[in-house]
Amino acid sequence: MFYSLLSNRSFLRLLFVVNVLGAIYGYIWYIPQLQITEPRYWLFVPDSPTAILFFVCVLGAFLVKKHWPLMEALAFTCLMKYGIWAVGMNIALMIEEKTFLLAGAMLMVSHALMAVEGFMYAPFYRFRIGHFLIAAVWILHNDVIDYLFGQMPIYMGMEQYLPVIGYATFWLSIFVLWIVYEKCIKKEHYTLEFPHSK
Repeated sequence: MFYSLLSNRSFLRLLFVVNVLGAIYGYIWYIPQLQITEPRYWLFVPDSPTAILFFVCVLGAFLVKKHWPLMEALAFTCLMKYGIWAVGMNIALMIEEKTFLLAGAMLMVSHALMAVEGFMYAPFYRFRIGHFLIAAVWILHNDVIDYLFGQMPIYMGMEQYLPVIGYATFWLSIFVLWIVYEKCIKKEHYTLEFPHSK
């Protein structure tokens, strides 16, 4: 029943539209940071909207009954990584500020849903070890850009904890890669096919 819903074309279309809107909003949210960022880093700054954009490509392929393995690997790893990261950062920010932040709570919900949707579609992905390794390089390279070159998303007041955040983020990346490997690369992982109905 659950996987029938995930493979339903009407549901896929709805998810496609929602994620397109989410990606657009995410890039708009990053405009202030991009305005003070050197152009050479622009590709690596808006992590969450780019993760959503990868998933939009995956959904678009699903809707035409195709697979885009590289996008699937990038979407799964990035949705999990940045979804979990943003939830953790917003919890930490509210603890630091000692107050409930409505905007932070909304970001937590939206980013948690990013991780959930990436995980839910894992049985449908068809990427291989090569695609997985490219995705691994992508997220680890982003960690280097964020914490060695100072391009981490701006969370006012959290800069003093940058070394701790960077360390935790590295291990989050490793944890996410382990999940992705278990769900999509490891032998005898659970797989599903999309029905051939229109």
